[in-house]
Amino acid sequence: QVQLVESGGGSVQSGGSLSLSCAASGYTYSSGCMGWFRQAPGKEREGVSAISRTGTFTYYADSVKGRFTISRDNAKNTLYLQMNSLKPEDTAMYYCAAAADFCSDSWSSMVQYTYWGQGTQVTVSS
Repeated sequence: QVQLVESGGGSVQSGGSLSLSCAASGYTYSSGCMGWFRQAPGKEREGVSAISRTGTFTYYADSVKGRFTISRDNAKNTLYLQMNSLKPEDTAMYYCAAAADFCSDSWSSMVQYTYWGQGTQVTVSS
């Protein structure tokens, strides 16, 4: 059974930093694209970032480029998201997702991903 467990969320002030982790188990972790999504209250879930199997290719939403960094450690079966210069509009539930296939230009589409974590809350106050 595939399990993705996020951690590292919390509350910070605007301009602060947080580091999210996603531990994967029961999944051929190293095989596919992995990503981070977020969902704010009353809004649709949106793609934040994704990373290819080997980490060679990374993808970011325009709203987080230059502030967030995605990485993965295949030996530890863990996905990371370093978030710097956080803004109140970054407030959302953040979800880890894993795909069975490679990353593509459709990386930000939820249908590309088969497995999802339960989410971790990030709250940024002004």
